Formats: sequence, C-alpha cells, structure tokens
Amino acid sequence: MRFAQAGWDGFAPPALFFLRRPHTEPTERLDVSTPSDREIRLTRAFDAPRPRVFDAMTQPEILKRWLLGPPGWTMEVCTVDARPGGAYRFEWRGPGDAKMGLGGVHREVMPGERIVNTQLFDEDWTGGEVVGTLALTEHDGRTTLTNTMLYPSATARDAVLKSGMTEGMRAGYDRLADLLKGPAAGVA
Repeated sequence: MRFAQAGWDGFAPPALFFLRRPHTEPTERLDVSTPSDREIRLTRAFDAPRPRVFDAMTQPEILKRWLLGPPGWTMEVCTVDARPGGAYRFEWRGPGDAKMGLGGVHREVMPGERIVNTQLFDEDWTGGEVVGTLALTEHDGRTTLTNTMLYPSATARDAVLKSGMTEGMRAGYDRLADLLKGPAAGVA
C-alpha cells in the first residue's frame, strides 16, 4: 500500500513518514543548519554521557523505543551491526498495511564518538544514497549530538527541508531524551 493511501497528505516524500509527528514542546533546542547546498546538520544536547547516547543510536532494543513513526506505526525490523562494513536495517509498518524500509552500511564506527553510514530508503525519493555523519561530544555529563546528512543533490536536500523533518526529528529526539533520563531508563 502506498503512503498516500494510508492517510498521508502526499506533500512529504513517503520515506519521511516517521518525521511527520504531532508538534510537542521541545525539551531542548534542535538546531538545524545547511552547511552546504547538499547538507542538513541537526544539533541537539542530551543530559546523558556519550556512551549512553551512542548505545541509543546502535542498540536495536533502544532504537525501537524512540525511532518510531506517528501513532499506529511500529518498527518491525531493527538490525544493527555497529562496526565498519556492518549493515543496518529498519522496517516500519503503519495503518492500512503501509510499509517503509531503510538500510545502509556503516563506513566508520568509533564507539561513543562517531558513526558514518550510508542511508537508502526502499522507496528512493532522494535519488541515491545519503551519507550520514553522527558525532557525539561530551561536556560535564551532557552530550551534544551533531547529525550531518549529505544528499545526492540540492533538490533532494531541499525536499527534505520542506517535508516537516525538523518537527519530526525534534519529536524523536525528545522521546530519546526521555529514555536517557535516570538509571531506570533502559539505556545502558
């Protein structure tokens, strides 16, 4: 089933379904910038040390708790081989049997510090692989996450910027911030 048939407005590329979430008040500021005509950079701070944030980016049992779609969507497949050359795969299912998948390969993994990977949605609306670079820096127990995505073209980057991505990433990172709180957060 196509995403438009599942109730999406058709404005956003189908692969961005998980980014279109109801607005919630952010607990931290999400900074969005465009360092080049093909890049988007997201920056967000978390009240947690780097190893906990890194684990939340690489452990399937944690990813399944915060990297979700809007109400009615579930993450059915979440595999991560967090080493250089290791693959990852995410698959979501939504209302009306709608499906979406994303996968790629880790080019670089520095535990607790940095991940560089390729990203390709099953419905490739960006015109090829996106290269993502996730960097983590820590100061006084707070970790700043910087997520830079390099798109195949300026057109693809601009489509992502117009899609509602900022609100969706803010909502996901807010969910992650909640998971990272306290010793019982479920994040090692």
